[in-house]
Amino acid sequence: MNNSQKITSAVAGSLLALGSFGLSASALADTEYRVGGYIKADFMTSRFSDGKIPGGSIGRDFYIPGLTPVGGADSNTVTDFHARESRFFFEATQQLENGESIRGYFEFDFLGTAGGDGRVTSSYSPRVRHAFIAYRNWTVGQFWSNFQELAIIPEAPDFVGVADGIVFNRQPQLRYTFDNGWSFSIEAPETTVTPYQGGNARITTGDTAMPDLTARYAQQNGDVFYSIAGILRRLEYRNNAAGISDTEMGYGVSLALKWDIGPHDIRTSVVHGPGLGRYVGINLANGAVLTEDLNLDAIDVTGFSFAYRHVWSDRYRTNLIYSRADVDNSEMLAGIESNDGTERFAANLMYQANERLVLGAELSRATRTLLSDADGHMDRLQFSASYSF
Repeated sequence: MNNSQKITSAVAGSLLALGSFGLSASALADTEYRVGGYIKADFMTSRFSDGKIPGGSIGRDFYIPGLTPVGGADSNTVTDFHARESRFFFEATQQLENGESIRGYFEFDFLGTAGGDGRVTSSYSPRVRHAFIAYRNWTVGQFWSNFQELAIIPEAPDFVGVADGIVFNRQPQLRYTFDNGWSFSIEAPETTVTPYQGGNARITTGDTAMPDLTARYAQQNGDVFYSIAGILRRLEYRNNAAGISDTEMGYGVSLALKWDIGPHDIRTSVVHGPGLGRYVGINLANGAVLTEDLNLDAIDVTGFSFAYRHVWSDRYRTNLIYSRADVDNSEMLAGIESNDGTERFAANLMYQANERLVLGAELSRATRTLLSDADGHMDRLQFSASYSF
C-alpha cells in the first residue's frame, strides 16, 4: 500500500552506537528495517441540509455515516483543511538461527485524536493504527479484523470511501492463516447497546467475556479476487444497579469481490447479520437494543458497497462509488429517532503527478434517514494531495 525504504545495517549500526537499540551487532546484521508512509493534505467544503457537524468532530475530517446531521435545523456550509491522515510505519524483519523469520510492524497516524486546535497550532496527538508480530502463520497484535476485506476499498480522497456498507475495524487479535486461503482469528470483544427508546444513544458496556470469532476464505481466480467471511460474537450488558444482566448472540456473513477488467476494476461487497454493531458503517448501528424487560435484542444490519475504477491513462483515473447501510431498528424498542439507514454517492478524479505524488478531487452526497422518515444530507467537495515515501 505504501512505498518504503530499507535502513541499511550500516545505519542501524550507527543507531546502535548511539544506544537507540538494545541489540547486538550480529542481530542487526540479520535484521532488515523498513520505514515508510505518506503525507496527505485534505481540503474540503461541506454543506449540511440540517444543522452541521460541530468543529473538532471526527466527522469534519472524513465521512462518518452516523454523523450526518438530521433534525430540521438551518443549512450550514463549512470549510476544513487538515493533514491528519498522514501516517508513518516502522517494520523490522529478523532472520532466526533456524532459518525462519519474525516480523514486527508498527504504524500510526493522527486521525480522531485529541490535542491541537484550529486557531493557532493545529497540532494533534498520534494514534496507533497497527502494532503486530508476524511469525510463521501467526499474526498477534493489532491489525485489520479478519472479518474485513481490504481489496474492495476504492481509491478516494475520503479516508474510507465506502464507509456505509463495509466492515471496517482494526483491533487486537490472534490470527492463524493457512496457505490455502483460509484464516481464523479470535479478536477483542466489545458490546454497544441502544437504551430502551434511546434513539441513537449508545452504551459501550465493556462487559463481554467471549472474544469475537472469525473465519475467512480468500482466493484469486484469474482476474477475479473474492472472499467470504463469517463472525460469531456474544453481546453482554450487566448493570446491577439498573437490574440489567443479559447476553445475546450476534453473527454475520460478508461477501466481497474485486474484478479486474484490463486496467479498470469493479469492487463490491455485501454484509449482513444480527448483532454486527460496531463492525459495519463505523458503528452506525449498535449491536443490540434494550427491551422494556431489560433484555438485549440483537439489531440486524445490511451493508452494500460498489465502486468502479476507470483508468483513462497512466496519469488519470476515475472512481464512481456507492455505499449503503440499512438498519433494522425497531420503532417500539429504539424509538422513531433511531437510524433507519445511510447512503453515499461519490465521484472522483485522481491525477498521478509522478510516481510518488497523487492529487485527487471528489464530489459526494451522503444521506442519513431516521425511522421517523426525517433525513439529512451532506454534500462535500474535497481535494487532496498525497506524497508516498
